[in-house]
Amino acid sequence: MTGGSSPSQPSLARTPLYALHLELGAKMVPFAGYHMPVQYPSGIIEEHQHTRTHAGLFDVSHMGQIRLRGSGAAAALESLVPVDVIDLEPNRQRYALFTNDAGGILDDLMISNADDSLFVVVNAACKQQDEAHLRKHLAASCEIEVLTDRALLALQGPKAAMVMDRLAPSASELLFMTTGRMRIAGADCFVSRSGYTGEDGFEISVANDQAETLARTLLAEEEIAAIGLGARDSLRLEAGLCLYGHDIDTETTPVEASLNWALSKVRRHDGARAGGFPGADVILGQLAGGAIRKRVGIRPQGKAPVREGAELVDAEGAKVGLVTSGGYGPTVGGPVAMGYVDTALARPDTELQAIVRGRQHPVNVVKLPFVKQRYYRG
Repeated sequence: MTGGSSPSQPSLARTPLYALHLELGAKMVPFAGYHMPVQYPSGIIEEHQHTRTHAGLFDVSHMGQIRLRGSGAAAALESLVPVDVIDLEPNRQRYALFTNDAGGILDDLMISNADDSLFVVVNAACKQQDEAHLRKHLAASCEIEVLTDRALLALQGPKAAMVMDRLAPSASELLFMTTGRMRIAGADCFVSRSGYTGEDGFEISVANDQAETLARTLLAEEEIAAIGLGARDSLRLEAGLCLYGHDIDTETTPVEASLNWALSKVRRHDGARAGGFPGADVILGQLAGGAIRKRVGIRPQGKAPVREGAELVDAEGAKVGLVTSGGYGPTVGGPVAMGYVDTALARPDTELQAIVRGRQHPVNVVKLPFVKQRYYRG
């Protein structure tokens, strides 16, 4: 892959770790406007398994990092999401969703109370529209700072905590979805105990000019290997986690996406601050009365994967759903997928057929996740 571009193809951005990826032999691909490593020489399956058994280091610096400051920031941000932001305690993090007036999902994001500000991480492909969304609705209530000078690294896997304890002992005090400031390899970092693999792990925000030194320090630990986007996708799929633009989008509500757990009680019908976010009538209506479709896990029978876009049909051949993510699950040892089906067919063990290259392949609806999530809750 070359670094050039044509008039119809805008030049791709590079993360602060671009040179390191090349040094490590990464295969680079375009992703969300960036040159990103899809895999390293060991290959996707080995990278996936290493993360499940040891620890993997991911460059996620393409994600958007935004800081909101001001006494009105929490209330203002809460007006855009169906979660509790006002009562989010210092050093706590919460998963959230930007919704539209129809109840659809504009993006999913992480919100942290960094004590002196709110720290928000948004998806790479959505970060320009998310910034515009925030400025349109919040500019009069708080200061909005897009942090273009910071990289983001994710250290994931059962041995991540062991490594972090060596380099920054205070990291061991963190529980799942908590945050803290600490020095790692001489760099001032903002760390959350969270991630996108289903494993215990950490996401580390660090200044661009210190990112490579930090990454090299982490990779020098024997438990850690560099992991690319390919394994990141198979890991999150096994963990039953949504990929924005595939499993969730502007046409999908949180209830349809089986994300009811992400709708804070205080924002529901009987909550102290019920509603008050875009699409509240639709979302709360579905929460009370149900939605006509639901995101489910799908296990194809046999060895052939069933990929995004495959239609799901019932015994009579009527279309009843659609696959939104699919591939091989190395930990599961076979194909796995997620998608949407009519709610009446969302019960585990329901038998359906997926249409692959014009032929029917039997699949079963299963409960998510495919691999037990191992977040550290203390």
